[in-house]
Amino acid sequence: MPVLRFIAAAFVSVLLALGAAKSLSAEISRQQLERMFDQMQRQSHWDLNRPLLWGYFFFNPTREPLDKAAPILAAMGYRIVGVEPVTHKAISGPDKWRLHVERVEVHTVGSLDARNHELNEFARTNGIDLYDGMDVGPASVSP
Repeated sequence: MPVLRFIAAAFVSVLLALGAAKSLSAEISRQQLERMFDQMQRQSHWDLNRPLLWGYFFFNPTREPLDKAAPILAAMGYRIVGVEPVTHKAISGPDKWRLHVERVEVHTVGSLDARNHELNEFARTNGIDLYDGMDVGPASVSP
C-alpha cells in the first residue's frame, strides 16, 4: 500500500472509530469529513480537485447479502474488489464478511457526505449489517 494511501486510510480509520464505537452504524458526520479533507489537504500531495481512488466497505455476519449487493453496486459504476471473511482479533468480536468496492471520482465534503448517506441507505435496503465508510488513494494506484 503506498504511503499516501495508507495515510488517508489512517485518517478515515480514526474517523470511523469515533462513530463505530457508539453503535453498529458508521454514520460519518459532515464535521468528521471536513476534518478529513483538511488533513488530506495539509498532509498529502494530492490535488483534491482531481479524481482519486475511493474505496467503500460493507460488513455483514454472513456472505449472502454481500454477494447479492455486489452486482447491484457494479451496475451503479463501482468496481468490485472482493468479498472476503474478516476475523476480529477481539475475543468478543465475531467473524464477519467484508465487501470492498471502489470508484475513481472527485469528491468534496458535500459530495462525500451525500455518498455516505446513499451507501448507508443502500446497506439498509439490501439487508447489509453495516456500511463502514471509505478509504482514498491516488487514482494512479492499480486496483
